[in-house]
Amino acid sequence: MKTSEFYYDLPEELIAQDPLQDRSASRLLVLDKQTGQIQHRIFTDIIDYLNPGDCLVINDTKVIPARLHGIKEDTGAHIEVLLLKRKEGNVWETLVRPGKKARPGTRLTFGDGRLKGQVIDVVDEGNRLIRFEYEGIFEEVLDALGEMPLPPYITHKLEDKNRYQTVYAKHEGSAAAPTAGLHFTESLLAKIQEKGVRIARVTLHVGLGTFRPVKVDDVENHHMHSEFYMISKEAADTINETKRSGGRIISVGTTSTRTLESASDAQGSVHETSGWTDIFIYPGYTFKCIDALITNFHLPESTLLMLVSALAGKEHILDAYKEAVNMRYRFFSFGDAMFIV
Repeated sequence: MKTSEFYYDLPEELIAQDPLQDRSASRLLVLDKQTGQIQHRIFTDIIDYLNPGDCLVINDTKVIPARLHGIKEDTGAHIEVLLLKRKEGNVWETLVRPGKKARPGTRLTFGDGRLKGQVIDVVDEGNRLIRFEYEGIFEEVLDALGEMPLPPYITHKLEDKNRYQTVYAKHEGSAAAPTAGLHFTESLLAKIQEKGVRIARVTLHVGLGTFRPVKVDDVENHHMHSEFYMISKEAADTINETKRSGGRIISVGTTSTRTLESASDAQGSVHETSGWTDIFIYPGYTFKCIDALITNFHLPESTLLMLVSALAGKEHILDAYKEAVNMRYRFFSFGDAMFIV
């Protein structure tokens, strides 16, 4: 299977640069994965497609303001550090730009010395391990000094950090938002529950690998990044009871999907667990747990586009994307939504 089979033409002006004032006012393209039939709605209409006894699975990860701007202590040269994952204590794996200026031993300072760090090692893909020094609570220092790590295709400055955060974000650890969840408001979630739809919370900390392009010609040769996930006993019980009673498992986003498909057994049941997943879902994959998916529109030739193609069929997906382009939908993280049923 060739990566080029997942290309589509997207005018640059359709890439959403700013979030809508009302989260739930985005447009919603509803795609029947069996027939390819398309309906055009608005996101609040999602409730019309959910049935009592269904289970909505949301990813409650929280994005950290992981982009730091600082200087090298010896030269004063500007340097940008992006926190990727906490290794142990105050040591983080990071992406540093420009990397050549961050050799082991290099000392960095941020926010007039409120936060300092030293590069202690160079690891996979040129990432740097940095040991940080500070007074107080690291999360509070980071909240004061850091910026949200917006995707590279968003060039506008984000005025409100919370708009790159779901309303149900809880567990800090992501370098990118689970963007399908950005469409939900607390009011809409309450109405969904009032209808008799269960909500299960899982956690997958989204890494920047989600934006990594597929650089190989053959899809099967792509090396997938790994991400940490957790499923509580409460969430597992809710999901399993839904399946036993004949309800649908409706995943909010590709991150929730990867979590459930990584953790489920052959019968689609899940258990309390945590760990790392590098699952790569592309056409030919047989889904074990999820029945439907709420998602955004994804980049051409991306692993996320391959995942939704595995669920609905590549032809149906590319036809739906062509329709979305023609109808001037807004694409990517701050864009409109798709519901695959």
